[in-house]
Amino acid sequence: MERQGQPEDHMRKSIVRVAGALAVAAALLSAGCGRSTTTEATGGGGGSDRSGTVGISMPTKSSERWVADGNNMAEQFKTLGYDTDLQYGDDVVQNQVSQIENMITKGVKALVVAPIDSSSLTDILQRAADAKIPVVSYDRLIRGTANVDYYATFDNFKVGVLQATYVVDRLGLAQGKGPFNIELFAGSPDDNNATFFFNGAMSILQPYIDSGKLVVKSGQTSFDQVATLRWDGGLAQSRMDNLLSKAYTSGRVDAVLSPYDGMSLGIISALKSAGYGTPANPLPIVTGQDAELASVKSIIAGEQTQTVFKDTRELAKAAVQMTDSLLTGGTPEVNDTTTYDNGVKVVPAFLLDPVSVDDTNYQKVLVDSGYYTSAQLA
Repeated sequence: MERQGQPEDHMRKSIVRVAGALAVAAALLSAGCGRSTTTEATGGGGGSDRSGTVGISMPTKSSERWVADGNNMAEQFKTLGYDTDLQYGDDVVQNQVSQIENMITKGVKALVVAPIDSSSLTDILQRAADAKIPVVSYDRLIRGTANVDYYATFDNFKVGVLQATYVVDRLGLAQGKGPFNIELFAGSPDDNNATFFFNGAMSILQPYIDSGKLVVKSGQTSFDQVATLRWDGGLAQSRMDNLLSKAYTSGRVDAVLSPYDGMSLGIISALKSAGYGTPANPLPIVTGQDAELASVKSIIAGEQTQTVFKDTRELAKAAVQMTDSLLTGGTPEVNDTTTYDNGVKVVPAFLLDPVSVDDTNYQKVLVDSGYYTSAQLA
C-alpha cells in the first residue's frame, strides 16, 4: 500500500512534538493515577457554557484499549459538563455509519470518531458538516473527506520504529551478528495507521534485509502480503501456522514483527503449537502494541517479548481538549500540521509519544504510572 502522508524529517518533528506536548500539558490538569481517573481539559472559551452531548464513535469492544479510550473520554467530557453518547461499531462499518447518523439526528454538538474503515465515512460526515457539527478524528485518521477538523493520535511512524529497533537491538544486528530469520506482519489495510506502523518498522529493518543479515524465508515483505484484516488475532495465528509449515521445514524463526498485541498472542499460539517455547527451542522475539493486559502478562511470563505502550488517558485528554476548544471558541492544541494528509486535506494533529515496554521496564511504565495495578498483573 502506498505510504500516506509520511514525514520526511522525523527528528525535527519530534522536537516540535515535545514543545507541543509541553504546551498542552500546561493547558490540561494532571490526569492523576488510575486509568479511570477523570481530568478536566480547559478549552479556550473562557467560561463559555459547556452543555449538550458529544458523540463518541469507537470501532470495537473486542480490544480492551478501545473500551478504555471510550470510557476515558466519556468521563472527561462529563467532568467538563457535557453529556456523551458513546457507541461501539463491533468492527462492522455499517454499524458505525448508522450510529453516527443517529448521533447527528439527535443533535450532538460534536463528534469524536475512531473509524473502522478510514475511508467509509465520507457521506455521513458531509451530513455532520451540513449540521455544523465539528469532527475530531481519534487515533485512526479519517480519510477521503474535508469534513474532519482535527486529529488526535500517537506518533504512529515511531511505533514501528520502536518495534523494529527492539528487534535489531535484541538480535545484536548493529554489532554485526546474523543472519537471522524474521517474519513480518502488518495491521489492517483499511486502517491508515497500519501503513505508518509498517513503514516505520521497515525504515529500520529494510537495510538489514537488503544486506542479508535478516532473512524473510517466506519471501513476504510487502504491506499487501503481510496485512491482517481488522487486526484479527485468529487470522494472524493462521498465517503464522502456514508460514511455519511451508517456510520453516528446516531452520527456525528468530523474530516476528507483530504490530498489535492481539495479533501477537495468536502468533505465539501458532509458534507454541509448532514446538517453540521449550528450553531447546525458545520462542522468537515477538513485538506488539497497546500494552493490553494479556500481553503484559505474557511478557512477564517470558513469552511475548515487547509491546508499545500508548497511554489512552493522555490521548483522551488531547481529544477532549480539541473538542472542548472547538465548542467554546478556543484554538485546539496541535503539534503537527504537515504529516497527516487524508487524501483531501492535511488534518492538523496532536501527536503523543509511544513507549517501548518489555520485562525490564513494565513496572515503571505501567504500574508506577497507575495504568495497571500489581494485582492486575499477578
